[in-house]
Amino acid sequence: MKQPTSFTHQYSWLKNLLFICVALAVYAWALQGLQVDFKELKNSFPYITDFISRLFPPDLKVVDKAIEALIETIQMSVWGTTIGAILSVPIAIASANNIAPRWLQFLANFIQDIVRSVPSIILGLIFVAATGLGAPAGTLALGIYTIGYLAKFYQQAIEAVDRRSLESLRVAGASRWQVAQYGIFPQVIPLVLGYTFWMFEYNIRAASVLGVVGAGGIGFELKSYIDGFEYNKATSFILVLLVVVTIIDILSSKLREQLDGM
Repeated sequence: MKQPTSFTHQYSWLKNLLFICVALAVYAWALQGLQVDFKELKNSFPYITDFISRLFPPDLKVVDKAIEALIETIQMSVWGTTIGAILSVPIAIASANNIAPRWLQFLANFIQDIVRSVPSIILGLIFVAATGLGAPAGTLALGIYTIGYLAKFYQQAIEAVDRRSLESLRVAGASRWQVAQYGIFPQVIPLVLGYTFWMFEYNIRAASVLGVVGAGGIGFELKSYIDGFEYNKATSFILVLLVVVTIIDILSSKLREQLDGM
């Protein structure tokens, strides 16, 4: 006997059509809010090409200075990522729904939301006011900025742990520390290390932006050249940054692949 099909199953195409219509309506609403003048955008291409033409040829005389500033940027990223990673661990544990009580989850997630809602530029300005211009301000800003991302990534890694293995350990009489040591850590550590390497790579770019507000690194020098209309020197800094970021991206990708295979 033929089983009757439900209305939603028989007319599933209607649901898909409705989803497409809603998506198109959202994009149309967002585009209207942008108030894009396509005619003006079309006329702006000569100005864009004129600005790009001023960037070349790069002034290679400042490459040594660019490398020096980039080393400072990497140092900021190393310490900023480390500080943020260390502070993210307890917040991630407190916000994981398979470990922490509900009241603690709410508090820890609220802390994450607060950190993520503050732009990195604002953090840079706060620490520049506290410590003055230079790398220390940028490092502290990166450390706090990192918490907003790594705490969430670590939390998701902890929540993705196989619950059956944890239950098996509890049934066998394992303590909370033993459950964490043998059930959680082996599954979480490869993901945590992979996320941390990704964040280190990202923080090099973020440190470049923080330099705009005087928080040290290559961004500070880059902004100085752009403000002084020395675009050729700025191009050299951008090229050095591009080369180093590409190398770090390749190395961190290989490290993440090895960690994923663990």
